Amino acid sequence: MTKQDSEPETLTEMQFMRLFVQHEPVLRCVARSMLSDWMAVDDVLQEAGVTMWEKIAQLDSADGFLPWARVIVRLKCHSAINSTRRRRLVLSDQAIKLLSVEIDTVDRERYETSLNALQDCLQKLSPQQRDIVLAPYRDGIEVQDIATRIGKSANALYKQLGRLREKVFACVELALKIDTSEGGLAP
Repeated sequence: MTKQDSEPETLTEMQFMRLFVQHEPVLRCVARSMLSDWMAVDDVLQEAGVTMWEKIAQLDSADGFLPWARVIVRLKCHSAINSTRRRRLVLSDQAIKLLSVEIDTVDRERYETSLNALQDCLQKLSPQQRDIVLAPYRDGIEVQDIATRIGKSANALYKQLGRLREKVFACVELALKIDTSEGGLAP
């Protein structure tokens, strides 16, 4: 077996950034569930991002990114809590663990509900509209290049993108409101 066969391939910087940006809202919720200060949440996410990049070789695959990133965020939160504890009263470790377990369940369900609503709403667009909405998120294609490809000015495409994104956003909001009124989780 060669060295290449036995070692998992390390994610590229671009792949790492995409995964981090994709999962940042969930990671922010994890940090927010453990920390009471918004600025501390921002600091922890920044520190966690640096640590994740430094330890990216530990990650076996992109599929394991979110659980791996959650552990790092939690460890950074515990570190921030310990430094805060020296200055003032904070929640006990047991209370933090209980909250952390609860928020994991809520976050996962909320994330899945939101993702399902987004996918459903994107399917309600025509194939052409869906391609226009998704194109800027694929392979780093610039809006200017998309506009040229479909024969529109960049300004006209930006306006159309804005309208389509508003339509999708309103659809997702409505779907989430309906879900919460039917006993789902509050967004």
